[in-house]
Amino acid sequence: MKPTRLALFVLTAMCAVSAGACRGPETADIPYSTLKQHIAKGDVREIRMSATQVQATPTDAARQAGAPEMWLSTPVPNDDLVPLLESKQITYQGIKPDDSHVSLILGLTAGLAFVLVIFMSYTRMNPVKSMTALTRGRRARDRKAGAKAGFDMVAGVDEAKEELEEIVKFLRHPGTFASLGARVPKGALLVGPPGTGKTLLARAVAGEAGVPFFSASGSEFVEVFVGVGASRVRKLFEQAKGKAPAIIFIDELDAIGKSRSGSHGGGGSDEREQTLNQLLVEMDGFDSRDGIIVIGATNRPEILDGALLRPGRFDRQILVDRPDGTGRHAILQVHARNVKLAGDVDLEYVARRTPGMVGADLENVLNEAALLAARGEKSEVGMIELHAAIDRVVVGLERKNRLTNTKERRIVAFHEAGHAIVAELAASAEPVHKVSIVPRGLAALGYMQQTPEDRNLLQEDELLDRLAVLLGGRAAEHVAFGKFSTGAANDLERATSIARRMVCEFGMSASIGPVTFQPNDGRNRRAGDAGGGEWSEDATEKIEAAVQALTQRAFESACATLSLRRAVLDGMAEALLAQGSLEREEFLTLLGDAA
Repeated sequence: MKPTRLALFVLTAMCAVSAGACRGPETADIPYSTLKQHIAKGDVREIRMSATQVQATPTDAARQAGAPEMWLSTPVPNDDLVPLLESKQITYQGIKPDDSHVSLILGLTAGLAFVLVIFMSYTRMNPVKSMTALTRGRRARDRKAGAKAGFDMVAGVDEAKEELEEIVKFLRHPGTFASLGARVPKGALLVGPPGTGKTLLARAVAGEAGVPFFSASGSEFVEVFVGVGASRVRKLFEQAKGKAPAIIFIDELDAIGKSRSGSHGGGGSDEREQTLNQLLVEMDGFDSRDGIIVIGATNRPEILDGALLRPGRFDRQILVDRPDGTGRHAILQVHARNVKLAGDVDLEYVARRTPGMVGADLENVLNEAALLAARGEKSEVGMIELHAAIDRVVVGLERKNRLTNTKERRIVAFHEAGHAIVAELAASAEPVHKVSIVPRGLAALGYMQQTPEDRNLLQEDELLDRLAVLLGGRAAEHVAFGKFSTGAANDLERATSIARRMVCEFGMSASIGPVTFQPNDGRNRRAGDAGGGEWSEDATEKIEAAVQALTQRAFESACATLSLRRAVLDGMAEALLAQGSLEREEFLTLLGDAA
């Protein structure tokens, strides 16, 4: 239960209890003379009295006759009631002064609880929430973190750091720029995939410059109530100006900065547009010489409104891309500072095994390795743990309880052995690191891992080799069993996608030639699909025929490779069935002279 709901529940309970306590027993006000008559008749069991009130409790018989739980009456001054009570042997006692205020106190408690409930409900529903809660506490935390963060904590994005160093120099020595008449960009937009370190870079800039760091997520400005986001933007810039020089960091800028061209009105669109308009006004309303730098971050720059990207707002776009092998090695060295590594750990090899990973992924690999070492009660993290951690991050958790039957394990063993043999023997071979038939993740019954290089360009023969590797598992099933299984579904999907791109994007089909078939949205569509293709049905038939020819050519190449090495295929499959997995050294031993 959330704290606000819990508080509301407690206050409501207090109100109910207090209200119940205030109700008290059923009473009836009667004249003092009538009370004395009840006493004389013996209808009263007990009396509690003070100078201003007499409380009489009826007997059971009187209650059965219809008397209330208590009679209340105001006594007559100087009346001698005590002798009458003693003659009737009725218990009597005085009322303590505090007792006479119990109802009043309980009533005040109930009233206070009710007021608090109303106040908290109003606070939750109040559309103009306090911006202090959004920024003041966050700034205090981020400034403390920024003091520790610096460019030495950021690796793998050297070009981005060089671009941001200019901002740091301006924040440290603004007079140097002003004397030359130079205008430092008001805003810098960090663009890149998730996990590449955009937020860390912004904090590093604040840490290097030693200035306050105000950060907020774009989603924090967007509310149901129109005007809330604009108010929050104003308050954020007001606080930053009061602490200038300072840095304002807006993460996930696309949440409020989407292009307005596709807006069709409505409450949500109006609120987002007002928030965006206010952000544009605020960025126009200060001079870069004031010492305010706005840094935004997004992984979807293509959907941002053009007004945000014009000069004078986010003047500079800085790409924070996925790191290459050298960058991954540097990132691993940074994150490994707090991890106790064994002497045999080769971070450069780990970097080669993790192509495509970003900083967040690499940090996760080291953390998983440390957890595995702790689980094994080891004092250091070694290569065994790092290899296992990479497998967990890339392929998924090992599923020991997913036991396949003997027939399925045999099919999987031949399938994975086929992938590995074709991959190792291909002309543009990427070294095979490991082959396994141990189930991992949601669907993988086995896997073959390679150690690829970072590549920006691929030639036609290299793409054909990749097609052959993807279809090597299906080819092995055909060579070994003469029929296919459903295990190659993902391989077929990936191979078809590569072949289609070769035909439609890269112009690598001899029958179609150097043309491209891509609609404006960048996705390949077939003629007749929803939304319509941008080419004729005849062209679609030619595309499908060219794609099929490429995949068939790759499949036949894989089949020929495995048929010539049938004994190697059988031996490797049997080794996988016996051991479950093969490391590179074992794999090469089995491959032998066939390589």
